[in-house]
Amino acid sequence: MNENVTALLPETALTAAAVIALLAAGWLPRRRQWTVASLAALAGIIGLAATSHTMATDAAQTVFSRAFAVDTATNLGRLTVLGALLLVIAMSMETVRGHKHEAEYYVLLLLTSTGTLAIIGANDLLMLFAGYLLASIPAYALAGFAKEAPGTESALKYYLMGALLGVTMLAGIALLYGAGRTTRYPELRTALPTAPYGLVAVGLVAVLAGLLFKAGGVPAHFWVPDVTDGTTPPVAAYVTTLPKIGALIAGYRLLHQALPDTDVNWPLLLAVLAAASMTLGNLAAFFQTSVKRLLAYSTISQVGYLLMALAVATRTDLAQKGLLFYLAAYAVTNLGAFAVVTELPHARTLDDYRGLASRRPALAAVLLICLLGLVGTPPTGVFLGKLEVFSATIDGGYTWLAALAVANTVASLFYYLRWLVPVFQPAPADQPAATHAVLGRWSAITAYTAGAASLALGIAGGTILPLTTGSLLP
Repeated sequence: MNENVTALLPETALTAAAVIALLAAGWLPRRRQWTVASLAALAGIIGLAATSHTMATDAAQTVFSRAFAVDTATNLGRLTVLGALLLVIAMSMETVRGHKHEAEYYVLLLLTSTGTLAIIGANDLLMLFAGYLLASIPAYALAGFAKEAPGTESALKYYLMGALLGVTMLAGIALLYGAGRTTRYPELRTALPTAPYGLVAVGLVAVLAGLLFKAGGVPAHFWVPDVTDGTTPPVAAYVTTLPKIGALIAGYRLLHQALPDTDVNWPLLLAVLAAASMTLGNLAAFFQTSVKRLLAYSTISQVGYLLMALAVATRTDLAQKGLLFYLAAYAVTNLGAFAVVTELPHARTLDDYRGLASRRPALAAVLLICLLGLVGTPPTGVFLGKLEVFSATIDGGYTWLAALAVANTVASLFYYLRWLVPVFQPAPADQPAATHAVLGRWSAITAYTAGAASLALGIAGGTILPLTTGSLLP
């Protein structure tokens, strides 16, 4: 049994920081609770350093009874999650500064991020569900952290749907255990092909339901617009970004490692869900006027594109490369757009952004990069990510799905331009001066950093893409 504790150093760093921060919150004066944010950022930096060191020096391995895999997908998922966590922490600084529960906010953020990391490396169904719970429960509290009516309502919806689909997922795990007599992916790989078809099919659909909830994909997407619109922009940025990374990598590992040889036609199921997610997300975003709801439906459509990689997980070697790179590019691009929204707290509708280019040209430039990046415009990272995923989909035999994705990509340009066009138009004479008032420097720094990272991933993609290759551990 490999019990190499250092293999879990990123997860350990976040957990230790959460515990220390929770203890410190009881005696730190309110004016000093910002130090907890520094502790959370330090834990993220330690996790990034440990992951980089692991990638450079250590061979891939499974630890603790092979329940957790440390391989290419885990390490790149860690880098993406921890980098995104640092951006969320930065854009939260002004939003929660001075709040009486400021320290608890960062504790919740650290705990839910730890759960996301646990999901990414899960090589066992029980480990997967434990990570699901740890990622979900603190996120429910974050959604209602502001204790305003819209946030409380959205947190309740988030919790109820999460509890329902969490129980569904647990039932699916029980069915797969009954079919394969084990919860470990390597053993399920050999046991499930000879298990009863109906048992495996129902169990898989139930487990995927929980993962689709975390990812925000159809048909488990109903919480996304309400939670995104009802909570604060930094929390909205979190729930539309980090859980998706964990859920999609976990789903890819489950399908690739545990179910490649079953008779269940899960590739077609994933292809249909991908098509439904990208199409519904785009159609619902067309006539949105709230910037947060528009980004919410945008993120549902992005899940559709990412699910294409899962549909061809066992059909082509290009799927893993496309998925991991696309997730990293989407994370920084989506967070960049939300950082601009955070920096402009009084601009809530598309019309409120009219004249932004003349008043805040730097923020307008970041918004241009991020929104066109979400479309998939070169030279942004999402363009290269979409290109890789579309190529993998064609190589995996789903040309019709790739064609639908291209059509949806073109169609999505409409609603992103509905936001961008007013940005470069003259501001109306009756527009209040406070509409473009900025929140503070940290949100602006986050926006500039994320926008630059989106461009850097696109430009340096040829150097980064080779890092995404490498077999998953059995």
